[in-house]
Amino acid sequence: MVKTLSEKLAILSDAARYDASCASSGGNKRNSRDGKGLGSNEGSGICHAYTPDGRCISLLKILMTNFCIYDCAYCVNRVSSNTPRARFTPEEVVSLTIEFYRRNYIEGLFLSSGIIQSPDKTMEDMVQIARLLRERENFRGYIHLKTIPDAAPELIAAAGLYADRLSINVELPTEAAVAAYAPEKNPATIRSAMQDVKAGRAASKDRSHSGKRPPKFAPAGQSTQVIVGADGSNDATILGQANSLYGSYGLKRVYYSAFSPIPDSSAKLPLVQPPLVREHRLYQADWLLRFYGFSVDEITGVTQAGNLDLDMDPKLAWAIAHRGLFPLDVQRASRDLLLRVPGFGVRTVNRILSTRRHRDLRYADLQRMGALLKKARPFITLRDWSPGRLTDSADLRARFAPPPEQLSLF
Repeated sequence: MVKTLSEKLAILSDAARYDASCASSGGNKRNSRDGKGLGSNEGSGICHAYTPDGRCISLLKILMTNFCIYDCAYCVNRVSSNTPRARFTPEEVVSLTIEFYRRNYIEGLFLSSGIIQSPDKTMEDMVQIARLLRERENFRGYIHLKTIPDAAPELIAAAGLYADRLSINVELPTEAAVAAYAPEKNPATIRSAMQDVKAGRAASKDRSHSGKRPPKFAPAGQSTQVIVGADGSNDATILGQANSLYGSYGLKRVYYSAFSPIPDSSAKLPLVQPPLVREHRLYQADWLLRFYGFSVDEITGVTQAGNLDLDMDPKLAWAIAHRGLFPLDVQRASRDLLLRVPGFGVRTVNRILSTRRHRDLRYADLQRMGALLKKARPFITLRDWSPGRLTDSADLRARFAPPPEQLSLF
């Protein structure tokens, strides 16, 4: 039965929800204010709405197709699944992107795909979509392509010339898990493709002997996605892998995607089905690794079995487990220690350091700086504030833990 464009869009936009998208921050600034071209990657309104964990929801986020020749056990679009199928032509994706932009629904395109015919064929079609948008439609909005690691290197190289960001999924936290649940995928091939993207970005920054820069290559960088809960990996393993990927490939972001059980699945997956709160805690922990100086062992070592505390954010859980370091004198504590105070973000700490050079800080000053004092109070002292016995109180954890909730019977 031939599907209409609307029917395809309903199927393929829904299928894309399993891909974690990303923001357009970091891309080259382009707009059409000079009267040339169409679109912008700097826009406003719904185009740059963000979820609390930082993911951008401003993009037309679709699969080119959810047909797939692979049979990954955790994927709703695997070849053995009976999910409804659809496939866009390159021209249809281009048309949808332009029409959605003209209606001010989106500011760019996030495009992923199942594997059709072969990895090279799939990648060719995705590159064609990006090329048509850039060269024929003169589209200057944001484009993120989820690339196919098994495709020929020259196709991935071509994708980087048109897309702002490329991403290549590592799929699962360990190579053993990939071998068990996605045996048609090769971790070595995935990492080789990620290395090629890193090399392409580095080469695009080098000037020639004449001083001319080569064409930009994925200027917003590359990212990856790891599925959480499809195997039995704990949070320490997941964060350890993410930390390694940041260091090895210069990634802009690792995205954590909570595994969603597949109703018709006959695959033998472990019964590890984390709630979305686990995904959220991993994003918070990831932030601590990248910007707050924490190590994986510190973050995951405060609970049992190497998993994060689901009842509170990882920085607060760490602080409660290390009360001997607190309370800190905000007027004198080092930057590294201030970054470990719950409720203090990087901007707040920078403002503290700047202000205390000139005068003593007071409680009201921290309020104006944006500190979350409800969290910070037990862990700090100021000229006009002392937590007294609060830091060592037996019920400190209970003060922050979520209240008991009556579960629904229906």
